[in-house]
Amino acid sequence: MTETLARPSVDEVWTWLKEVPDPEIPVVSVVDLGIVRDVEWRGEKLIVIVTPTYSGCPATSVISMEISETLRARGLLNHEIKTQISPAWTTGWMTQEARDKLKVYGIAPPVDGASCAGALRVSAAQLLKIECPRCNSQNTECVSQFGSTPCKASYRCRDCLEPFDYFKKF
Repeated sequence: MTETLARPSVDEVWTWLKEVPDPEIPVVSVVDLGIVRDVEWRGEKLIVIVTPTYSGCPATSVISMEISETLRARGLLNHEIKTQISPAWTTGWMTQEARDKLKVYGIAPPVDGASCAGALRVSAAQLLKIECPRCNSQNTECVSQFGSTPCKASYRCRDCLEPFDYFKKF
């Protein structure tokens, strides 16, 4: 006798997806980062819409694979992961929980209007101060527009002297 599994609600699927970590920053989920844009049933197929942090993000395929594995582990075999690059992802889609987790993890969360001087040739006064996630000082400086991943910049705290990543505002 074949057992029929009840079709999960969209809310239940969202709960499952909150357990899928971002492969580059595993302390935050793909839902908290705002990468999962929509979950819907189209007939008997579940569709999950994913928007990468930027169109060339190398983690996009890993994210889709992890979402698919999570759904399969819960018995949901008839699903499709679709990548949607428009509208482009923005740090405004991140939850406050994601921002808080980034800081605890040692990554400064995005600040509205902040940029890294680097090649931009703007004065320090024009830059918003990025708070050090370790000591909370705003006496920080951008070392490089390029951090450990393309969505981060490298910063250094002038007070505690620790380097840290800053999650760039997009």
